[in-house]
Amino acid sequence: MAAKLKLKLDGRCSNNQAEQLAILKALETIESMNRHTINPRRAIIFTDSRVSLDSLHNTNNHALLVEETRKKVASLEKPEWKIMFS
Repeated sequence: MAAKLKLKLDGRCSNNQAEQLAILKALETIESMNRHTINPRRAIIFTDSRVSLDSLHNTNNHALLVEETRKKVASLEKPEWKIMFS
């Protein structure tokens, strides 16, 4: 299953912030999906942003979008989801 979202970003938003926001919005979309129709509950988020992926794995990075993304992944993985990035 694939989903499309369109967002209007502020002109001061960097490419990295846009990529991080896109990842967070993808996770929020996954969270809102009907859990009863998706089995197994696996999601792969495709991104070409090495910076965003490195930021998520860097425990010293505490930027707001990075922290929010980590929290969302953790909240999805606890009950039933397996989230992967590629």
